[in-house]
Amino acid sequence: MIHLKNERDIAGLRRSAELVGEVLTTVAQMVEPGVETHKLDEAAEALIRSKGARPAFKGYGGGGGLQPFPASLCISRNDIVVHGIPNGTILAEGDIVSVDCGVELDGYFGDYAYTFAVGEISEEDQRLLAVTKQSLYAGISNAYAGKRLGDIGHAVQTYCEGRGYGVVRDLVGHGIGRRLHEDPQVANYGRQGKGKKLKPCMTICIEPMINRGTADVEVDPDGWTVRTADGLPAAHYEHMVAVRRGRAEILSSFESIEAALRARGAFVAEPTPLAAVTS
Repeated sequence: MIHLKNERDIAGLRRSAELVGEVLTTVAQMVEPGVETHKLDEAAEALIRSKGARPAFKGYGGGGGLQPFPASLCISRNDIVVHGIPNGTILAEGDIVSVDCGVELDGYFGDYAYTFAVGEISEEDQRLLAVTKQSLYAGISNAYAGKRLGDIGHAVQTYCEGRGYGVVRDLVGHGIGRRLHEDPQVANYGRQGKGKKLKPCMTICIEPMINRGTADVEVDPDGWTVRTADGLPAAHYEHMVAVRRGRAEILSSFESIEAALRARGAFVAEPTPLAAVTS
């Protein structure tokens, strides 16, 4: 069931998104060669709890032999697409690392992701990040009332596949509200004019997961870590979006994250602005 939100709900989601932005900005200030991924997770959890919120990912899932997710952040390095578990892994020069953060604040969830460059990265990986990020905005530009879910997925798919990248099909975006994962599922592939029609005040997470090679993925024995089947890198960007008439409203923001990166001279992928998107 898809839950339409009122303006109070959307304001609550926006506040939760702002906290995720604070966390990812802290990560942006810490990501560098030599940092252990669990240090990023520790800093994130401390900040989340200091704001009276809780980490939405920590303890999530489990059952059927799968252990609940053990951390506050998903930290996915190089060939890990999503759901990487923070541990003693040390970030190295040339890595790319996706960091996904979820929080619950005052009963509303925030959830979005950003892919960081660790030091100097290759031109191939710079292009991967730029294409993935641009595809996010291509999807968002189709997330307004009267469009359909297939329009979002089609925009992401055609942008990325037309440039030679693999679009992961085994994982999708989702609705968000008073639960972390709500209906509808938001795929990164699809057919124009197909799927559920978008209505004002639907709130969704659009999150392209794009591979430099094959679209195929595999899951590690831990049951969480998803990797590219060919070992090539992947990138992942995610925004929280409220569907509006004639446009999409982005509830999350990369602004402070990227300001922190630029202050350090770090790489920032620069997508071209698209119509029908507001932030």
